[in-house]
Amino acid sequence: MKICIVSDSHDNRRLLDIAVEDGKRRGAEAVLHCGDVVAPTTLRVLQKHGLPVHVIHGNNTGDLYNMGQLAHEVDSVVQYHGQDAGLELAGRRIFIVHYPHYARALALTGDWDVVCCGHDHRASIETIDDITGGSTLFINPGTVAGIGAAPTYVFGDLAEMRFEILPVPVDPSMAYNMPHVTAHT
Repeated sequence: MKICIVSDSHDNRRLLDIAVEDGKRRGAEAVLHCGDVVAPTTLRVLQKHGLPVHVIHGNNTGDLYNMGQLAHEVDSVVQYHGQDAGLELAGRRIFIVHYPHYARALALTGDWDVVCCGHDHRASIETIDDITGGSTLFINPGTVAGIGAAPTYVFGDLAEMRFEILPVPVDPSMAYNMPHVTAHT
């Protein structure tokens, strides 16, 4: 099973849509959103792709009531999990949390094959040795909205356990908001 991992869309529907469209074109069968959607209506652009969207909120929570309402609409692709999510997809144990320091701690437990996070807008893929003698993949897809960094997402293959950071394929003439910001610490 192939997946598209995004985070920190911050209401940028256009770049979120482009990233998921690109992931679907590559074969993604599900989307994981690691938080900071902000307005739940941002996720409506993903409906047309027909992929299940597992989403948590981050520190920019927006309207949590309406996030729950959106997830419960008839035919909604959105599955809202709250502040974090433990999932099993294609036999892989995946944990999603917004903050990198929590993600690193969870990766150390050995309870998860993959731990995904966002928040600091810094795309990275690392292998973390856990306390069981095994290892866990730590994945931060960066910011799909391109805030303070180029817009990126992660495309992954759960069967092969191969993941890569990809640029959101933005037309060079397309304007998007990428102000200089200090990364969260």
